[in-house]
Amino acid sequence: MDARYVIAAVFAFLLVSSAAFAVDPTGGAEPTPARFDDAVQMGMTGVDVVKARSEGYEIPRAQAFYSQYRYVVGYYGIESLVAELNRQGHAQQFGMPLAIFVTDYATADPHLTEQGYITLPSGRTTRWVEAEDAHFVVGSDARTTAGPAVVPFSDRAAAASFADEYGGEIRRWDAVSRLSVDRSVATSEAMTAAVENRSAWANETVSETRRLLDRPVSVTVGEDAPTVQAAVEQAPPNTTVRVPAGTHRVDTVRIEKPITLRGAGNDTHLQGDGDGSVVRAFAPRVGVASLRIDGVGGNASVENVPDVNESEWDYRVSMGYGYADTAVEFEAANGSLVSDVHVDTPANGVTFRDTYDAAVTNVTVLGSEEWQDGFMGVMVMRSRPVVQDSTFTGGRDAVYTHRGDGIVVRRNRMDAMRFGVHEMYTSDALVADNEMRRTNVGAIVMTRPRGNALVGNDVRDSNAGVVIAGSDSYAADNVLVGNRYGMHVSARRSIYEDNVVLCNEVGARAASIIPTNVVTGNDFVGNDRYVLSTVGPLRVWTDEGEGNYWSGAPGGDADGDGVLDRSFRPSGTVDSRVSSTRGAPTLAASPSVTVLRQLQGMVPAMRPTGVVDTAPSASPNHPDAIAAANATCVAG
Repeated sequence: MDARYVIAAVFAFLLVSSAAFAVDPTGGAEPTPARFDDAVQMGMTGVDVVKARSEGYEIPRAQAFYSQYRYVVGYYGIESLVAELNRQGHAQQFGMPLAIFVTDYATADPHLTEQGYITLPSGRTTRWVEAEDAHFVVGSDARTTAGPAVVPFSDRAAAASFADEYGGEIRRWDAVSRLSVDRSVATSEAMTAAVENRSAWANETVSETRRLLDRPVSVTVGEDAPTVQAAVEQAPPNTTVRVPAGTHRVDTVRIEKPITLRGAGNDTHLQGDGDGSVVRAFAPRVGVASLRIDGVGGNASVENVPDVNESEWDYRVSMGYGYADTAVEFEAANGSLVSDVHVDTPANGVTFRDTYDAAVTNVTVLGSEEWQDGFMGVMVMRSRPVVQDSTFTGGRDAVYTHRGDGIVVRRNRMDAMRFGVHEMYTSDALVADNEMRRTNVGAIVMTRPRGNALVGNDVRDSNAGVVIAGSDSYAADNVLVGNRYGMHVSARRSIYEDNVVLCNEVGARAASIIPTNVVTGNDFVGNDRYVLSTVGPLRVWTDEGEGNYWSGAPGGDADGDGVLDRSFRPSGTVDSRVSSTRGAPTLAASPSVTVLRQLQGMVPAMRPTGVVDTAPSASPNHPDAIAAANATCVAG
């Protein structure tokens, strides 16, 4: 692109901006409550909110108007609002509250269930009241699915009546706003410690489940029993059923006691009849090892399952995902193991339902060539396993989780599928040191969870490298090469640090409308476009004097402190083109651009949106990682 067009764009922007002086965020009128569903929502996790809604429980809410933020922010839980107001850096990012409204239960006649959840009589609804005018019941028996709840009322008598029945004290907003609220906040130190703790749990889990391979052989198929099922039924608990080499045709092998089913590697072929699952385990500490399994049915969902509660909020998800045909299936089978198993499946490879402290190690799953025709390599439904050292090719997703809090997925290879790791309603997971190739997204976290860590993954030749929704999460040390988008910075109050983002069409997509992420220490090298920014406020990708490295960023380092002498706007009209447009670096240093930047800093209405790095690194932060990754592309 010719630099003349860039110059024209700069002056057009200056002309338009000069007429756009400060506009009050409320439009000059007194703020009035917005429709909560239209607000930018924060607070409780997606699973807590959905569960409360489906079961008819109330969540006290709040909404705030800020002086430096154009959108109304809604909070699930008064505690969430208080925690955010007291978070370090909140005032700098949002400004001062212009108005705060909270749920008013004065005329709603709230009651508590035995568990302490808030319910309303049929036909009763809540209203909004300004926080300054509200009376809050603190320390009562009321709670949400996320913990204790502060309950607001516009009328003191209504608050006193609630407190008389359910306990607690009545406080005004000044006292409530200073409450000490225990809410975890993602920091580099805290998330590094969390990664270490989750890795230690995974090590212990794998070590414990590997003991299942040491059980003595009690029954050998073909010698002591005619079929695999007969051998399983004959074997005493805590022993091994040996399945010798050869093809063993089965309908469904059902295991209802703690035994280990073990073959001789790929030479032991367990062949299902193509209708349903092949191995199904319904007892703790079941081991399935050293087998080759195929003949899995092709059903991806079921209509009816006995003993499943249809009133559960995720019933349809369970039916649609959790009961698909699979090679190896575990239900209520804590401490179980799948090891050294090769699976060829049109549906699921391994399924866990309501199973904890289990492990998948050294497993190969071959799915469908077209992801639309297949399903999941490992399906995790209300379970917490370790999935490690395995290979997944084809199918829909390598690892899919639904309510899989705390799962660890590490050192796997995933190729040619929709998503490598797909987390739904899953918090506190660790996805580490995996290789993803030819995916739609290497690792994606959805449904507003909390505390997830994506660390050390290598994603290439995909539509997007890593995408994280939710809050208080961590993306670090990932290598993202040759994708359409390197990473989506779409979470809130999260840390994105020390990632190498190399030779992508777009290095990063700044997608969070809440400007609370810390993005530092990353290397953006040789991307066609540095950053694609969505609507929203200016995001500052600098923290405590540390920014990121942007290949081709203009400016010098006169004092030798390792930081360029000028800020860098990777999504800006000029800076975004310095590595691709002839003459753009010269224009970036021109007096006209310098004046425009100064003016934008002085006039609030002219402050740009997008991304700015106020302390860009003068040299790469991770030169060795860049050199290693650069073998696949030519970087700038």
